[in-house]
Amino acid sequence: MELDSIECISTVDGGANEDREFRNLHHGGGNIHSHHGGGNIHSHHGHHPFSHQHPQFSASKPPNPIGGNVSPATNIVGTIAIAPATSVHELLECPVCTNSMYPPIHQCHNGHTLCSTCKTRVHNRCPTCRQELGDIRCLALEKVAESLELPCKYYPLGCPEIFPYYSKLKHETSCNFRPYNCPYAGSECSIVGDIPFLVSHLRDDHKVDMHTGCTFNHRYVKSNPREVENATWMLTVFHCFGQYFCLHFEAFQLGMAPVYMAFLRFMGDEADARNYSYSLEVGGNGRKLTWEGTPRSIRDSHRKVRDSHDGLIIQRNMALFFSGGDRKELKLRITGRIWKEQQNNNTDEGVFIPNLCS
Repeated sequence: MELDSIECISTVDGGANEDREFRNLHHGGGNIHSHHGGGNIHSHHGHHPFSHQHPQFSASKPPNPIGGNVSPATNIVGTIAIAPATSVHELLECPVCTNSMYPPIHQCHNGHTLCSTCKTRVHNRCPTCRQELGDIRCLALEKVAESLELPCKYYPLGCPEIFPYYSKLKHETSCNFRPYNCPYAGSECSIVGDIPFLVSHLRDDHKVDMHTGCTFNHRYVKSNPREVENATWMLTVFHCFGQYFCLHFEAFQLGMAPVYMAFLRFMGDEADARNYSYSLEVGGNGRKLTWEGTPRSIRDSHRKVRDSHDGLIIQRNMALFFSGGDRKELKLRITGRIWKEQQNNNTDEGVFIPNLCS
């Protein structure tokens, strides 16, 4: 496999003024990282090597917050308020997909249960005793589930909410306490965790470049850029205002036209991301393009943000024009700034004024 040469030179205001050069490209199925100084090239193919789960975010059952096990038959007066005891979770857990079961819940002649989705997956055979399932509904278990109120499964991570069993699943898909997916682009990384854990993971496992400060000046270099159809440059993480931001830059096809795109993602929830704005600028030969917007949360995948075109898009011909020279090498310098919006409490209109980072 021939390695493409891509160079990203990064400088951050407030730090050292000298350029630090490194070459980064994820192309096709593999990831290529070549860092200055050591000159080592690490190529990863197939599954991501760091597939471990952070202990805090493993798939184990959440602890009972009131201690001990609570039987579903205890104090049955109207609706049951119950802690997520292991026995209850096991009772309502599908043995095939391990997800919580919702009506219709099926059972075999021996009383073993499974969810309706997995019933077709096991070809109508009980996964426990291999007997034919038929069309028997476990109405008793459905009634038990209907009477339960359970804490959110992210209770160990701080969610205080309690929901009826059948409302719990919908809440958990958007719970603010659910862990985040790794924001790294260019590989399929299954790691999840809170923000501090993911920052350490990006730095230690993905060798992502970390910067402090909210202004930046990056130079992206690629020889033979017309040969690159889809390429993702190394992610860069910025720390400012006590938060973390991810800067992405890549080449891809927009319809029939090859383009380059730069955009910023916020390492946190969407509501908090709205408190910040950023600008990007690229230019050369007396011309420039600018972009200003709100960073997207890493709750939105890298691909979703890219496909929505929510960022600075540079046509290939314009990018080569900005690069100067013989237009055969990409040399783009992208500058940017992140700022926090502050509400002016002295006005009735609630006008937002930017808080620029010095």
